[in-house]
Amino acid sequence: MREIYLDNNATTKVDERVFEEMRPYFCELYGNPSSMHFFGGQVQKKVDEARARVASLLGALPDEIVFTACGTESDNAAIRSALEVFPEKRHIITSRVEHPAVLTQCRNLTKRGYRVTELNVDGNGQLDLNELEKALDEDTAIVSLMYANNETGVIFPIEEAARIVKKKGAIFHTDAVQAVGKIPLNMAESAIDMLSLSGHKLHAPKGVGVLYVRRGTPFRPMLVGGHQERGRRAGTENTASIIAMGKACELAEQYMADEAGRVRELRDRLERELTALIPNTRINGGGTDRLPNTLSIAMEFVEGEGILLLLSDKGICASSGSACTSGSLEPSHVLRAMGVPFTCAHGSIRFSLSRFTTDDDIDAVIKELPPIISRLREMSPFGREYLVQK
Repeated sequence: MREIYLDNNATTKVDERVFEEMRPYFCELYGNPSSMHFFGGQVQKKVDEARARVASLLGALPDEIVFTACGTESDNAAIRSALEVFPEKRHIITSRVEHPAVLTQCRNLTKRGYRVTELNVDGNGQLDLNELEKALDEDTAIVSLMYANNETGVIFPIEEAARIVKKKGAIFHTDAVQAVGKIPLNMAESAIDMLSLSGHKLHAPKGVGVLYVRRGTPFRPMLVGGHQERGRRAGTENTASIIAMGKACELAEQYMADEAGRVRELRDRLERELTALIPNTRINGGGTDRLPNTLSIAMEFVEGEGILLLLSDKGICASSGSACTSGSLEPSHVLRAMGVPFTCAHGSIRFSLSRFTTDDDIDAVIKELPPIISRLREMSPFGREYLVQK
């Protein structure tokens, strides 16, 4: 059975060119980049090259790049730093649709006396910047808003939000894990103070991330010890994965136009065909700007878990939302925040494409999914009621 992988917002295949770049740094060039001898020095040069490659993708300066273990660490480090920089400030602003890496952290902080405002989204999953402006006050230490939603692909007006926040003197952070490598970013022209990204979302290995910290932004490290990362993140560098991240960012820069063009066309064709072939469907976030690779489609009167299992039997890998919450039987917190009806929220599936997605992959989903939905609707009490009404 051929594998059709359409769950790239959960994780991506490591590009073979990325793997070949990192391979020598396991058993051959294994020196510690902090060592003063030549053997460590040659590794340090590759780490420096990787830092420059990441900076190039972001339109940033190399010394603004801090390597971490993952996007979650980057998110946590940004929020915790801001609270240490402004110990007198006790207010945090985020949104109801953030990734658990941000949302859980913020909710945990309420137990320590912090005040957290979770901004609402509309039916398309979009922010109201007027609500953001009204929520800001002198007590606000940090605003953390995702650049693009991992479930729906909805892109927030982050640059405008950052400018609003900066006028109030708070730190602005964005979780850009899903956006980096898919849409152009330019930190040199941005008001963003800190930005998180993750290697395994752009064809690098799991276990490496980045926190961009704008030059001049006050920062307090979450991990302390050695002098690594200019004192901003202690611990011996994960050199092989850092080098892989650099290569992945270099390739992402080369393939950006492909993401915006060919991949978007594949996504749009999948969306058109499925909505035409399957009655009672809706596109979550379809009325606003979305990432070119992401399709969240809701099908009434069916359960998402059943859809995913039957798709998996056909070799098709998709998801019902975030991989970090897939063990829950509750409807997605993102779709609940958007006000998606219960009958749709439970039947929502996310297809997320990559540069490795082919026309044949899309054809397979178009062929297999409609009969799966018909079968499940016949089996479901709600579905049978729908068929009788029809």
